[in-house]
Amino acid sequence: MSREKHSVAPLVKEFYPEYYSLHEYPADQCVVFTKVDLPWGILGNFGRTSIIVNGVTFRTAEQLFQMMKFKEVEQLMDLYKSGGLFLKHKAKKWENRDKRRADWGSMVVDAIKMCIQLKYEQNEDFRNELERTKGMYIVEGQKKGPDTWGAKLTDDVYAGSNLMGRLLMELRDNGKLEYHLPDNALDFIEVVKLELDK
Repeated sequence: MSREKHSVAPLVKEFYPEYYSLHEYPADQCVVFTKVDLPWGILGNFGRTSIIVNGVTFRTAEQLFQMMKFKEVEQLMDLYKSGGLFLKHKAKKWENRDKRRADWGSMVVDAIKMCIQLKYEQNEDFRNELERTKGMYIVEGQKKGPDTWGAKLTDDVYAGSNLMGRLLMELRDNGKLEYHLPDNALDFIEVVKLELDK
């Protein structure tokens, strides 16, 4: 399946045009996160910071975000039991089978905002690390062609959409992220709770 099939860019362009833009950042003015175990890794969605929502514990912000795409028990429990890189692979598998909720495009940025905001509220280490970035640009570094979430280093400049970095800077500078989700955005959690209670 092509990378374009899973690109967030068309969704952002259609539903969140205010976030659809390219940016450049001087490398010497950037805090860059890539892998979880490298410096600043906690800033990424895979950073090991659990999040509790309506009594259900999610291992990472990324797990919560990926699960928000789905409504049915098979997909939800598959992702709930997953972690690390397998999480994205499994989410893509279900997206390829057209199991993603139909309105995902209209809520994708609000969904990631909610995940980051909850991570900020519930994890002191994340808050402290974010505070340490003051005065710097935050960039999700990527070695391949940058996707919507990050930016790539070329000639001492990081260039790309860097949506994740921009949202983190917005949170750091404003103290919160505003988001607006459909009323049923978190209904999937009740499905998970029923399964966990069996």
